[in-house]
Formats: sequence, structure tokens, C-alpha cells
Amino acid sequence: MTKPLFLSLFLLLLLAACQPQKNEQTNKNQVAIEVDSLLNTVADFSGVVLLADSGKPVYHKAFGVRNFETSVPIALNDIFELASVSKQFTAMTIMMLKQEGKLSYEDPIEKYLPGLPYKGITIRQLLNHTSGLPDYQAVMDKHWDKSKVATNKDILEYLKKYNPPKIFEPGERYEYSNTGYVFLASITEAVAEKDFIEYCNEKIFKPLQMRSTAIRSNEEKAELTNLAYGHIFVLAKNRYVRADSFPSSNYTIWLGGRKGPGRVSSTTEDLLKWDQALYTDQLVTQQTLTEAFTPALLNDSTYSNYGFGWEIIQQSASGKIVWHNGDNPGYKTIIVRYLDAGTTLIMLNNNYHSQFEMIREKIDKIVSKHFKPAI
Repeated sequence: MTKPLFLSLFLLLLLAACQPQKNEQTNKNQVAIEVDSLLNTVADFSGVVLLADSGKPVYHKAFGVRNFETSVPIALNDIFELASVSKQFTAMTIMMLKQEGKLSYEDPIEKYLPGLPYKGITIRQLLNHTSGLPDYQAVMDKHWDKSKVATNKDILEYLKKYNPPKIFEPGERYEYSNTGYVFLASITEAVAEKDFIEYCNEKIFKPLQMRSTAIRSNEEKAELTNLAYGHIFVLAKNRYVRADSFPSSNYTIWLGGRKGPGRVSSTTEDLLKWDQALYTDQLVTQQTLTEAFTPALLNDSTYSNYGFGWEIIQQSASGKIVWHNGDNPGYKTIIVRYLDAGTTLIMLNNNYHSQFEMIREKIDKIVSKHFKPAI
């Protein structure tokens, strides 16, 4: 082969090798343009939106303000209350203890929480919301002295004292249960012989370098300089008002010591670290995680669409998806993991926006158009 011909072939091969990378970059640029175009059509959205592919942000932008009274703009590293997105961390503590051989998913809850009036419920049924447990908040709302802050211990004692009946028999059906996740955090404490907050810090947040993530008291959140406060629009005043100024949000104060169903506060950047860790064996093995992303088998041999702290979509245009949302006074949050496409959407909103779900649905369509499941 002559030298000029060799050089020509080499250049052609080099150009061909570079072409997919160029197309991929163009594709990601187009994704960012489409997501930005969508969000720019939504009035008053306040929060942070992160869309990542293979752990690298394709789109990451902040909107609105962290406090509508001071009009300080939201920054990318602002901290939001996650609400029920917190449940996946609670489930992880149980999975870690199970992997260490310290408990079984089939263990009855009375093994760790003696004296409760609810027999025949397993840890697995707590995890996948098939326990049939009553709503703890209704009991506490009726009987608790709201000048005090209730803890998990108080909640368990009041359930023992007032003994509200089960809603259905364990495993009969799926019904979302905050009570179940209070129980799970208390089981973690009983098995690990350590406070749940301390356990999460030591076993999850610190190892993953989630430096802005914690289970914070209201006093600790008040000390943060980058907390995005939750807001609700008041039509009579024609403006957004801090959600914690409404009586309807008072439960976040008098139930401010509860652990398990909520109370984790974090940032989009930290949640991306969490997301990426779930593709590794850093916390638990992939075999353990597979069960977390598997629908629950019910007594009648049908399945629910919930695993361990995750909603599950088995089939979609983007392949398998696991996700969870959160809803607290003034906040809407969601993390969506497109497992087969290797893509992640994180949305944290601090003005309880009415079009939050619409935004998520339209971004989902953008993802399915541009990010195909790996074959």
C-alpha cells in the first residue's frame, strides 16, 4: 500500500470514528434546547430541573426564587424538602441490613417492634405498601398534643394505645402507607442499634459525598442559607406565600420528629450522586437492587407496580423506568430513572406548581425520543 493511500484510509477511518460522537453531542444539545423551550413556556415555575445521561448533565437549570418575599433567585445547589422521595433512602437502610444478614424481608414486624396490635405483617409488605396498616397521621392528629414534637416512638405508642384497625389483610392489595415507612425506620434503629438519622448519614450520605443531604429538624433548616422555601399561591392575595404560614402545614412541625416516610432534604446534584451509586455495588449489590425494582406479588397472584421505595414501569418507549415523587406543603419533587436508557430526570419545585406533572410528562416524551434503551 502506498503512503498517500494509507494516509487517506487512515483519515477516513478517523472521520468515521468521530462521527457518532458528533451526532451524540448534537443530540444532547437538541435535548437541552427542547427541555429549555418547554420550561420557558411555563409561567412562574420555581425550582431546579436536572436531566442527565450516563451520569452527566444534559440539562441543569434553576428557575424562580428560593423565597418569594426576598426574591433571591434559586441556585443550582439550593436545598429542597424531598417529601416522599425520602422513602427510597429508608428502603435502602433495610436492604443494607438484609444484605448483611441482620434481618429477612419475611420477618414479622413484631420481631423488632413488639407490642403492636398488627400481626401477620412482614417487612416486605411494609416496603411495598401491601401491609394494610392504618394511617398514623389520623391517630396523631386526633389525640396528640400539638404543642409537642412527636417522634417515631410516640407514633408507635399511640398506635398501640388507640389501636386503629387494619384497612385490609396483609398482601391483599397495594395501598400507599406512610405508617409502613415509619415502622421501617424504627426497625432499622432496632436492628442497627443506632438512630436512623445517624445510620443514614454514616451508611449513605457520607459515603456518597452527598454533602447537602440530611434529615433535618425545622430548626436546622432555618439555619440554612440556601434552603428553597416551599410556597403556595394565594388567589385572594394574588401572590405566593410561604407554605409554613398556613395551618395546613402545621403537621410538619408537630410531627417534625418522625423518621422514614419523609424529611430528607437535598439538592439535584446530590440526588444525581445517589442515582449513579445505584448502578454500582457501593451500597448494595445489583442483585439486591433487582428485587427493589421488582413489582410486589399480591395474595391473589397479581402484581402491584411498587417495589422497595420505587414505583415501577416495566415497559415504556424508554424501556424499564423506576421513579418516585414527593408532595409536601409548598413542594413537589420527583426522581425518574430510565434504567434501560441510562438517563435520569430530577425535578425539585418549591411553589407547588400546578403544571409540575405536565412538565414531567413532556420531558418524558423528549427522553423517549432521544434516548433509546440499550440493546
